[in-house]
Amino acid sequence: MADNNSLDGGETVRRQINDQVMIVQILVMIFLCINLLLIITFFKRECFYTTTRYILFAVTLLSDSLMLFISDILLILSYFRFTMQVWLCVIISFMVLLYLTVTPVTLTAMTLERYVAICMPLRHGELCSTRRSVHCILIIHGISSVPCILILSTFFASASLSFYKQYQICSVQMFTFYAWQDYITSAVQQFYFLVMCIIIVFSYIKIMKVAKAASGDDKKSSKKGLRTVVLHGFQLLLCLIQLLCPFIETSVLQINFRLFVNVRYFNYIMFNLAPRCLSPLIYGLRDENFFQALKHYASAPFHCVKALIC
Repeated sequence: MADNNSLDGGETVRRQINDQVMIVQILVMIFLCINLLLIITFFKRECFYTTTRYILFAVTLLSDSLMLFISDILLILSYFRFTMQVWLCVIISFMVLLYLTVTPVTLTAMTLERYVAICMPLRHGELCSTRRSVHCILIIHGISSVPCILILSTFFASASLSFYKQYQICSVQMFTFYAWQDYITSAVQQFYFLVMCIIIVFSYIKIMKVAKAASGDDKKSSKKGLRTVVLHGFQLLLCLIQLLCPFIETSVLQINFRLFVNVRYFNYIMFNLAPRCLSPLIYGLRDENFFQALKHYASAPFHCVKALIC
């Protein structure tokens, strides 16, 4: 009887995991299609790829799309229990860890861009030129690579040479051998969280002061910038909570496996997929210029089909 109950419980968990994987595939496909349309729209008009805030927006779209694609591939490989050599997993995981951090760092840079545009309008053209945007992208990737290098450095110091040739199911958790590695990773992530929060709060307070003192069109623009900073802050909060999810999941796994499956699924939807669907909302729908261009290019295929039919 106990064996039958155990088999029924295992079958229920398996069926639940099947359903969750299918739902994730649908959501990822939807988000990737939306992001692809936004990326195409960005490259279609010169005013977008020569303006700093749109360039940074495109960076978040590309990093989010790459992150979603790679993490979804890893999810599918894990689901089918597919193993690979550890050295290959290290390369893939470096990309995942890098672009996991690129998005929140870019959001912070976008908040600073709004601060400069509203609080320092006379210097905005100088500080936010196309050339400086390229430098900013390089700096963003440099800052984002620090946690990745730190995590992998502790792994290289702990793993034996024979371990790299072993076949394992690829996941970021496999790089942790000792508790002190988790402590170092957590400390770095908390430091990043603190710095980003300070920048967001600083920008919000400064823009709020300008919004109160402004009048007419300037007041409207300042309030819109204020709402954008709030949305960036919320998006950043979701991204940063995602960095803490592995620690929560590890603790839950020791309690109950079914609970672990549910918590991991919830974390993936809320703190992985949700923050990456906010970027299209903030700029793809709220920005008037981008929204008009998006409508134009999104409706073009339908006009072509209509012309062929008629």
